[in-house]
Amino acid sequence: MSLTLQSPPFSALSSSLQQGRSRFLPGAGSTASNLVLFNNVRKSFPLIRASSSSLDTGSNTELDAVSSFSEIVPDTVIFDDFERFPPTAATVSSSLLLGICSLPDTVFRNAVEMALADSTCYGLENADLRLSCFVNKALVNVGGDLAKLVPGRVSTEVDPRLAYDTHGIIRKVHDLLKLYNEINVPPERLLFKIPSTWQGIEASRLLESEGIQTHLTFVYSFAQAAAAAQAGASVIQIFVGRLRDWARNHSGDPEIEAAISRGEDPGLALVTKAYNYIHKNGHKSKLMAAAVRNKQDLFSLLGVDYIIAPLKVLQSLKDSVTAPDEKYSFVRRLSPQSAALYNFSKEELVKWDQLSLASAMGPAAVDLLAGGLEGYVNQAKRVEELFGKIWPPPNV
Repeated sequence: MSLTLQSPPFSALSSSLQQGRSRFLPGAGSTASNLVLFNNVRKSFPLIRASSSSLDTGSNTELDAVSSFSEIVPDTVIFDDFERFPPTAATVSSSLLLGICSLPDTVFRNAVEMALADSTCYGLENADLRLSCFVNKALVNVGGDLAKLVPGRVSTEVDPRLAYDTHGIIRKVHDLLKLYNEINVPPERLLFKIPSTWQGIEASRLLESEGIQTHLTFVYSFAQAAAAAQAGASVIQIFVGRLRDWARNHSGDPEIEAAISRGEDPGLALVTKAYNYIHKNGHKSKLMAAAVRNKQDLFSLLGVDYIIAPLKVLQSLKDSVTAPDEKYSFVRRLSPQSAALYNFSKEELVKWDQLSLASAMGPAAVDLLAGGLEGYVNQAKRVEELFGKIWPPPNV
């Protein structure tokens, strides 16, 4: 990769984007899952462990107990928080790039500067192609830095404006993968985050057939989850709290109303059903529960592959010490054994296609998918606008 590094005027832009050095708030419609902003990092991070004080007393924390059932991933890791809750995986996105540009003293500043001074990009005459090249380079440069800091995989957001273009998604992923290869990040360390439209699910199927790992997001219905599992997506992400929020303010979604009539939370019910479907039918997908709002949500999801939990929940779990005999009171709610006993209807066991998926998605899934995409698109545009202001760097 040919690079000519200059010094983009970050200082002029950081004042307009500054949101305070102590925090970073994602924009509307985004997810902060595994969002990482660091100042000075000198080591890779292990999995979350108990504090030394709990180990010294012969007791474990609730965090230790729940971590034996599911991998617990911090929702947002910012500055000092990474020492308390070391991240095991990371996501690089437009939201993260905006955060880096607003806080130019982060360790990732150089990764963005190198992208903006890349000779391959600034040699492009078409302004739109040049900006797209800058964004791709910035995502990959930051993703490459993250891959050195976390033991797990790094998920890279695919341009959400391609959500309804299967071949556009595939081309974008191939472009990003080529850039990762140039900086020696192996494919097994990578995921590519794609919205769960039918076109996104089809792109996932085709990419997985090439051995490229995909991460399908914005799953708000069983039909999406089942179609994603049939496509072989490596990770399927369901937002528990967002479904609950929708149900509090809307009605008319058969899937949600069926869950409520059974006395179940609609978000938790969807995670449970999707997990059972994946395991009963032998699909390889791992399930990720996001937008977990409290400890009870987390306890209800024990056994799911990944739980993305906010820092306040993690801190509460870490502060709660359990005696050795109490740790067995935590119950695994989801397991392959319980999945084997779950009964699905014939309609739910169909081979999903575009028509059946569209027919099965209720108003909640349609609304939440559209809202999520709108937020992601707005952030992608903001990054391009920002990079357009930074360009050209001095002396270029």
